[in-house]
Amino acid sequence: MSKRANSKYKLDRRVGENLWGRPKSPVNKRSYGPGQHGQRRAKKLSDYGTQLQAKQKLKGYYGNITERQFRKYYQDASRRPGDTGENMIGLLETRLDTVVYRAKFVPTPFAARQLVSHGHVKVNGRRVTIASYHVTDKDTIELSPKAREMALVLEASKSAERDTPDYLEVAEAKSVKLVRTPKLADVPYAVQMEPHLIVEFYSR
Repeated sequence: MSKRANSKYKLDRRVGENLWGRPKSPVNKRSYGPGQHGQRRAKKLSDYGTQLQAKQKLKGYYGNITERQFRKYYQDASRRPGDTGENMIGLLETRLDTVVYRAKFVPTPFAARQLVSHGHVKVNGRRVTIASYHVTDKDTIELSPKAREMALVLEASKSAERDTPDYLEVAEAKSVKLVRTPKLADVPYAVQMEPHLIVEFYSR
């Protein structure tokens, strides 16, 4: 399991956006970049810089995905029929840890990854500890009895901070079924994501 060495909110300040839409994001108080030169006027990004920032935003949003993993998602998406950017979003959104996060079992993607890796999640009745496990349509994901009683899980299920998207069916905050693989327009990102720029970045 890869660890996120840096503060997860540092990326928020670097791109100047509240990536996860959380009230505790530092961007809510300090909209400028980090460091002693953070308040200088931002330079206009080149095409490469715009594409790179789009990649860093999407990659950072999903927690602990490494560059190697992220590139593999792009390569897999490019081999599938249809729009590569849409395919990439579908692959990222059907990761097991992402489904756990979207179902509001936990407050953040980082907590979702930890819940899965600690063995608290089952897929179709079988325990899975791999956060990147690919969930397919009609799969049922459920929490272990121990996880259902965790304060983190109980608080997240009652939180009004975000809603569960319609491509998931949640049953009493204990289990969730993937109804269909989502498209970009279906995903409730707190900020605008631009996968077409990522496709341009990798296809240079």
